Amino acid sequence: MAEGRLELSVWRHPKPIGAAGRCIGQTDLPVDPRRAKRLAHRIRQTARREGLPHVVATSPLRRGSDVGRWLRRWGWRHQIDARLIELDFGAWDGRRWSAIAHAEVLAWEAAFLHHAPGGGESLRQLHTRLVDALGAVRAGQLPRLVVGHAGWITLLGCLDGVAQDRLSASAWPAPPRYGQRIRHAD
Repeated sequence: MAEGRLELSVWRHPKPIGAAGRCIGQTDLPVDPRRAKRLAHRIRQTARREGLPHVVATSPLRRGSDVGRWLRRWGWRHQIDARLIELDFGAWDGRRWSAIAHAEVLAWEAAFLHHAPGGGESLRQLHTRLVDALGAVRAGQLPRLVVGHAGWITLLGCLDGVAQDRLSASAWPAPPRYGQRIRHAD
């Protein structure tokens, strides 16, 4: 990594069990152990091929940390960091989307960056955590390899070219696929 330059590889965690049709932020859903192992194996292959350090960071949620535990079994260092956790949807978290009042969703869409859906955390607050985590990567306190969550990764992608003050619900990019690798450099 060039001095002052941040190069980060983030893989979205495997598909959690029981997430379909639900608002899932910090609800700690399990993943199929085979999928966690499969993603850990892909990360290990990528690190070997690209000469990356054998250190990975995940959030404390099982859908990411299970991948880190597989890597730890294979001799890697695994750091768990709460800054990497998914958006907190407050009272919405874990509920079926169909059970959340449409007016509440519209209120979030109207003030997309600043509204805390379900009374949880706004995208602006998630952005603060994201920037703090990126600073920790630059300082060598967090590794450059991360298993992350869709909201965190999508917001990271927005740092790569979308002006945050113009971010809206209608312009929010599609999340990465489960297990997909995203590279971020700045």
